[in-house]
Amino acid sequence: MKHIIVASTNPVKITAARLGFLQMFPDETFAARGVSVPSGVSHQPMTDEETLEGALIRTRNAQQANPDADYYVGIEGGVEEKHGELLAFAWIVVQAGDQTGLGRTGAFVLPREIAALVRQGVELGEADDRVFGRSNSKQQNGAVGILTGDVIDRTTYYVHAVALALIPFKNPQLSF
Repeated sequence: MKHIIVASTNPVKITAARLGFLQMFPDETFAARGVSVPSGVSHQPMTDEETLEGALIRTRNAQQANPDADYYVGIEGGVEEKHGELLAFAWIVVQAGDQTGLGRTGAFVLPREIAALVRQGVELGEADDRVFGRSNSKQQNGAVGILTGDVIDRTTYYVHAVALALIPFKNPQLSF
């Protein structure tokens, strides 16, 4: 069994990491657990670069705190202004030994009601909760689930990006 440390205690992120590994390596078994580590970036990253930096820092911090795992996964959600709209997305970093993999979710436009709150400094999950009258949606279906009617929930949204981050591990004969 291979052990995955996810740099978050959010059950959505832990489940997404484990499912991404299982999809990419169906003949292996994985156990995933989360640890709380700082991201080193804003509570709500506001650029693509800051979001990736947060995922990298989380991964590094998880590895330092738990040096005996096989894999370390950092998942950081962020937003960025593009063409007058506020887009939401997440970066995923997978680390094992000297190998690092990066993957990113697709991006989607946030409604003006949510975007206005985020621009005022409210974290996206809290903005979702305020606009939709929810509680702790970021540990459930998240903005993507709420806005798509759960056609894509937050777990599914992250699983594909975890798989993308695992490309270097799936293709060890190639240079990344």
